[in-house]
Amino acid sequence: MKVCFRWFVCCGLVTLFGMARVSAQDAGKLPVRVVVVTTFELGNDTGDTPGEFQAWVERLPLPQTIPFPLGNRALRYNAEKQVLGIVTSEGSLRAAASIMALGLDERFDLSKAYWLVPAIAGIDPTYASVGSAAWAEWIVDRDLNFEIDAREIPPDWSTGHVPLGRSKPFEPPTPDLDRPTAVNAYHLNPELVEWAYQQTRDVHLDDTPALKSIRAGYARYPNALKPPFVLKGDEVSASDWWLGERMNTLAEQWMTYWSGGKGRAVTTAMEDCGILTSLTYLSHTHRVRLDRVLVLRTGSDYTVPASGQTIAQLLASEAAEDAALSAYIPSLEAAYRVGSTVVNELVGNWAKYAEQTPGAK
Repeated sequence: MKVCFRWFVCCGLVTLFGMARVSAQDAGKLPVRVVVVTTFELGNDTGDTPGEFQAWVERLPLPQTIPFPLGNRALRYNAEKQVLGIVTSEGSLRAAASIMALGLDERFDLSKAYWLVPAIAGIDPTYASVGSAAWAEWIVDRDLNFEIDAREIPPDWSTGHVPLGRSKPFEPPTPDLDRPTAVNAYHLNPELVEWAYQQTRDVHLDDTPALKSIRAGYARYPNALKPPFVLKGDEVSASDWWLGERMNTLAEQWMTYWSGGKGRAVTTAMEDCGILTSLTYLSHTHRVRLDRVLVLRTGSDYTVPASGQTIAQLLASEAAEDAALSAYIPSLEAAYRVGSTVVNELVGNWAKYAEQTPGAK
């Protein structure tokens, strides 16, 4: 009996010690209310030609630097607001790797965090003007497909891009979005997206003579002539940077096909399917909340040429660096001004939003 009693006591002490150790570890984690996910920075975090990260570091601000050897560059943190900032680097592969590395990093408690991707993008002049900011509900992956060179496609095909599992472009029925062989689209929490839009729909975005000059070449698109504004608009994501009327039409058709006609292909970008892939896997272990993800893309350039401009000329004007994009600085400003409105609302009223996701019924 004494042996058994001692055995139970020892087991109990080991269990209590283990629980205390876990609690101590949890208590030592940095709490995170919002993760701001940017995709590139051109130089330093502050004081030089800006990328997507710089305004957040300087103005939110994010004063604390945290080493992040598994990622693209150091993280930044605001201890008072409990906001963490990351630069993933461009492209879906690096974005996926960076977010997975962050999600598995035991230094942070991300279990209640909201995730905001405030990044620049190409924008369809059918729906909006450069400098505008679009909250996405649908993120559609255009990388996962069969492709036949346009010079060899059958004459009755509109494109050489064919959905996996189908033998013709846009062949019905549409495959399931999430299936064992592929995930072709992500549908974000519509109530949260609507809430973010309502929070920011009246945010003022500056108009400039340079923006007016850019818009003048798009007289055939009424929405492209408007000063910058905030809207709800979805994204087609791929690893290639496409341009031109035919590719733009393909993006619109791809969105319609995969969203069942519910989405509008307003922006084009590269990273968000990679980001969402990692967040989806992380959510399986309850490390993150997938219903707390927001994607805000702002128009740094149009996806089609202006009147009198060839597609090759448009490419040449944008090929050098991100900073060469026609509405580069206004799109960065829009991403920060609109995105920070949501971030400050969340962290400023954390007692309200910690447990209850905005828009949840």
